[in-house]
Amino acid sequence: MLIQILLIIAITVQTIATVYALKLVRATKYNSIWILFIIGFSALSVERFIQLLLFADYPIPRLFMADIGVVVSICLSIGVMYAHKLFKYIDRLNYQRQLWNRRMLTATLRAEERARSNFSKELHDGLGPLLSSAKLSLSALKMEDQDPKHREWIDQTTYVIEEAIRSVREISNNLSPHILIDFGLARAIRTFIDKSVSIHPLEISFETNLRNERFDKDIEVILYRVVCELINNSLKHAACQRIELRLKASGEELKLRYSDNGRGFDPKAMMDCGMGLSNINSRVGSLGGSCVIESAPGKGMHATIYIPLHQTESAPKNKSSRKRTKKQLS
Repeated sequence: MLIQILLIIAITVQTIATVYALKLVRATKYNSIWILFIIGFSALSVERFIQLLLFADYPIPRLFMADIGVVVSICLSIGVMYAHKLFKYIDRLNYQRQLWNRRMLTATLRAEERARSNFSKELHDGLGPLLSSAKLSLSALKMEDQDPKHREWIDQTTYVIEEAIRSVREISNNLSPHILIDFGLARAIRTFIDKSVSIHPLEISFETNLRNERFDKDIEVILYRVVCELINNSLKHAACQRIELRLKASGEELKLRYSDNGRGFDPKAMMDCGMGLSNINSRVGSLGGSCVIESAPGKGMHATIYIPLHQTESAPKNKSSRKRTKKQLS
């Protein structure tokens, strides 16, 4: 009796599986997989039904039972082989989707950098000379006007214009760092660090094996922006006293290690808000790199970034890269 109940359950389950396979026939490119599964499950259901009839002493030819078993074996075996092709097809689609997203993000970042560069040029070449001309005119007026009160007004106005000129230069450099364009990544990062240390009371240690090496423009600009973002985050949110930065070129990869001794945070809680972590991860991802950020309340923050120097778009990432990206922040 128990075996008969189990046979009925098996028939029911196989029938349900057949119905689901029918629904999936047109859901994917490889619909032959589901047709094979439909035949296999249907044959299994028939086989179980025949076994159920055997318990009722119905005469069933043994050869017929063997034929059904052969059909089931062939259909399910071929179906599994086709299913392997289906999974490879899905992996390929996912990779193409990731590649498309990366290209879109790269195009967006390039457009942003072009806009920054154009705006910086307009400030530097347009507004800068006008302010300098105004300063020269005030200087000439100061030499002609001997009234002390008027000279004091001219001095104050000259000082304001000088501050405006300095601000324009600083804004222009922040928008499109000329040192990065002219001298490369290591020099630009060191200059930004020197400027940050001169303004804020903290110690920044920077070590690199880069000299005058130049890399792809996208790599240099994005990695520079990432370093600036990390330092600014530490200054604004971490209340740290020391930052350590290591930039190393090794083989076909750039490796950046960053750490501070600030208050730290919970990375999972900061995925969707604040501190620009999502922006950092997006920029690194646009280069095909990976970003691992580790932190805990009271234990500072540590970031490790890997950037491939030569990207290949014909094949998915290797296993080591996939392992690193599992820890990425979104």
